[in-house]
Amino acid sequence: MVRFSRVLRLYSVFAASQVQRSWLNITQESLRYSSTKAAPHFTRMEYQDAVCTLNTLQTNASVLEQVRRERGPQQLQLQAMKGFLQRAGLTVEEVDHLNIIHVTGTKGKGSTCAFTEQILRSYGFRTGFYSSPHLVQVRERIRINGQPISKDLFTKYFWQVYGRLDETKDCHGGSMPAYFRFLTILAFHIFLQEKVDLAVIEVGIGGAYDCTNIIRRPWVCGISSLGIDHTSILGDTIEKIAWQKGGIFKPGVPAFTVKQLEGPMTVLRERAEEIGCSLTVCPELNEYSVEEGVLRLGLAGEHQRINASLALQLSHSWLQRRCVPDKHLPAAAEFSGVTQGKGFEPSPVMLKGLADTEWPGRTQTLRRGPITYFLDGAHTTGSMLACARWFNEAAAQREHVAEGPVVRVLLFNATGERDTAAMLKLLVPYHFDFAVFCPNITETIAMCNADQQNFNVSVENMLTRCLDNQQSWRLLTGQQGEKPEAELLISGSLPLPLVTEQQRPRGDTLVFPCILSALQWITQARDPVLALPGKRVIPVKPSVAAKASPLREATEIHVLISGSLHLVGGALKHLDPVSAS
Repeated sequence: MVRFSRVLRLYSVFAASQVQRSWLNITQESLRYSSTKAAPHFTRMEYQDAVCTLNTLQTNASVLEQVRRERGPQQLQLQAMKGFLQRAGLTVEEVDHLNIIHVTGTKGKGSTCAFTEQILRSYGFRTGFYSSPHLVQVRERIRINGQPISKDLFTKYFWQVYGRLDETKDCHGGSMPAYFRFLTILAFHIFLQEKVDLAVIEVGIGGAYDCTNIIRRPWVCGISSLGIDHTSILGDTIEKIAWQKGGIFKPGVPAFTVKQLEGPMTVLRERAEEIGCSLTVCPELNEYSVEEGVLRLGLAGEHQRINASLALQLSHSWLQRRCVPDKHLPAAAEFSGVTQGKGFEPSPVMLKGLADTEWPGRTQTLRRGPITYFLDGAHTTGSMLACARWFNEAAAQREHVAEGPVVRVLLFNATGERDTAAMLKLLVPYHFDFAVFCPNITETIAMCNADQQNFNVSVENMLTRCLDNQQSWRLLTGQQGEKPEAELLISGSLPLPLVTEQQRPRGDTLVFPCILSALQWITQARDPVLALPGKRVIPVKPSVAAKASPLREATEIHVLISGSLHLVGGALKHLDPVSAS
């Protein structure tokens, strides 16, 4: 274990030095631009410069740690956000003109936003959509008409906002907004400049003190299913979390939520009464009447049905204010108790919007020859339970028609303070032949991929977390004995650890140093995308390669990739080259 720790420390130093050299090369050129100058024509490398500069504003992990350390009045965070907004040349009044739909929740808020945006775009409105995190490229977080903004537009607007903030930092103690705050300001700026008809805004963490909550006059608010997550910031009970989520309610602005447990629903009711807004609980999706055929959803999984119902209510409410004739929903009102929403007959446009919705990395399926990937960024116990049920049903449908043996593989990672053992316990009953763990590192060689760089989580910490996850899986599946240790040597790089497997009742468990090495071992050169010319093949020890014989002999391989949206994004970088281009 001494050698294991020493290798990790060496690799961390190596990675840090690479990052430092990259930053020093671009910083002088990058900082010369400001909003007082005409926007130049930016090249592809200048987009990378923008992303590298953005990364210096800290990532989400460091923001969480900063909040834990400071423990100051959370209200000061919103005051600081307003100050940064003003320094960037924007006002809260301007933001209020974006006709915003504001959505929070623990599970399904992103999917709800995706359904809502697609419905309203189907009506012909020009939509803005701000979400987090991104999967492959940071510009995915800011979408116009459903598409991530182009690299040219991202670069242009990035330097406008960054320049204004950089010009004024000396007068404000050198302060700059953190990563998520900056992106929120950038999204507001882009939506205003691009003249969207509406903006769908997904809360980052919580609600009451999230930086998106500088919004004062949204047109409608929504809260998806609640659960336990981010407890160090939001509180350690679901009732405390519900209080935070209810903080997005605004006086006189209609609010909708889905069926919740009694405790958090009581808190939401109290918040609505305190703030002075109506609160409606969405009906089940089967309570909506459809004249012809069935109501189809573009997102798979039974759990998406309640997200679709919330989206129908949010879009209907928004359309009413936009003066589209709608007799089904009442006007916005002050609090008068919690109302049970009623189903209605969705318009053909709404039905098309629900059917056309796409939201990568959430109950997503990719088929490549004999290999089917099931990707879902579930990262709480509630969302993992829904993911497991979706995977089992979808995989079983394919297994029933398979003409030979089928191998199930779990590729898993989780980050932060989440209870990974509880999530893994939910997956044990689904009979995986292999459980593979890796950190959210796309490749073990230095690549020009600033979109997925994270300077605030060490390689050592990430790999240690993988070993902990592997040990949890071994205990949950009844494996006994000590883990043997070995190394995976990457040609031309430093040695990286690979902890090999022990026999277990349902197969083997392995840890790989990066996503690419894990995918290459799982697919055994049977995925043509991973076998493209120029794709670097990472070697493994012969004993590890020998364990893959069931993968080579299987008629089909079903791979569930879950536990972290960052893991799913890293996998998509390799599996979907278009998204990485």
